[in-house]
Amino acid sequence: MAKRDTPMLDELLKGPYPSFVKELYKVQERKPMVQDLLGQLEDSYEERIGHWKHGGIVGVMGYGGGVIGRYSDLQDKYPNVAHFHTMRVNQPAAWFYTSDILRKIADIWEKHGSGLTNMHGSTGDMVLLGTTTDELEPTFQALAKEGFDLGGSGSVLRTPSCCVGPARCEWACYDTLKLCYDFTQEYQDELHRPFFPYKFKFKFSGCPNDCVASIARSDMSIIGTWKDDIQIDQAAVAEYAKAGMDIQADVIDICPSKCMKYDGEGIEVDNHECVHCMHCINVMPKALAPGKERGATILLGAKAPIMDGALLASVLVPFIDLNDPDEVEDLHELIGNIWDFWGEHGKNRERIGELIQRVGMSTFLEAIGLEPEPEMISAPRDNPYIFFKEEEDEEEEE
Repeated sequence: MAKRDTPMLDELLKGPYPSFVKELYKVQERKPMVQDLLGQLEDSYEERIGHWKHGGIVGVMGYGGGVIGRYSDLQDKYPNVAHFHTMRVNQPAAWFYTSDILRKIADIWEKHGSGLTNMHGSTGDMVLLGTTTDELEPTFQALAKEGFDLGGSGSVLRTPSCCVGPARCEWACYDTLKLCYDFTQEYQDELHRPFFPYKFKFKFSGCPNDCVASIARSDMSIIGTWKDDIQIDQAAVAEYAKAGMDIQADVIDICPSKCMKYDGEGIEVDNHECVHCMHCINVMPKALAPGKERGATILLGAKAPIMDGALLASVLVPFIDLNDPDEVEDLHELIGNIWDFWGEHGKNRERIGELIQRVGMSTFLEAIGLEPEPEMISAPRDNPYIFFKEEEDEEEEE
């Protein structure tokens, strides 16, 4: 099969960095779909016009999500990408694969689609790029036979994702993989059948390092933390000092809440002032560790800048013991209350964080039946967004 003349795409092969164009050139030798994809992409670069259009909803039997419909508006010129649908596949928790299962997924997509994949999408899914409408159902059935389900797309619960947690990280304050799997099973309807105002994401981070960036990228962040004191091994502190570490400069002076002291022999922490940023633990992992009373903080409202500006999540529940079934059940009830209020009052394509901005946090908390907590204040003593009514103050004085 002759290679297309694509001088503008050739420019992307230059320079020291890897290029997706190199991979496309490899695949076009066996896939006419990819050859037409390259031709359309070259046209888009020359004309500075995107030639993909949304021509309607496509999917698999019984599901409303998981497939992103994509059509070319140059179908006569590039018939092999007249349909170029993307399938999202629910990834295993923390992206643990065997080489055998990766080969099976690649073989399925080679047979039914373009052979192009994105490992992984920003939500976390395996992303299978480019197939036709008549191949959607056979692809789904082949994936299901290997134990894989489709992920979320559209106004649904998007595919829950988590960090490696206790599987490979000593700082994990709860089992992220278990909770991610449990949530995936619990919310199958919400994952596959659109009925939200817009998308909703769960992300699970085992500690405040937040390796899946949940505080910036998920509507509900579940971030591991601890309630008691940081664990300190003073002998290991001395070893760090002996090895040449400047503990004062590299740890104490950088502490954002100035809760630490070092007297040349040992470290002292004022744990009531600690904000659990993990910096000291990251720098001195042999000497410092999270406390033993571990759980998670629940945060709400993050999103990327699509409709409005970017939002970081705000604290909703300061601490929850995820080993306590009753507290986990309370969390599911809270999630239900949030979705009910959002479903009733949310505008089309309005994320939960945008709804909270519009109605106010105090109104939102009252609607979902949650009492205000000091930790919910975004900047203490500066711009609290929870206010008490004057009559309530007067009643307390009486």
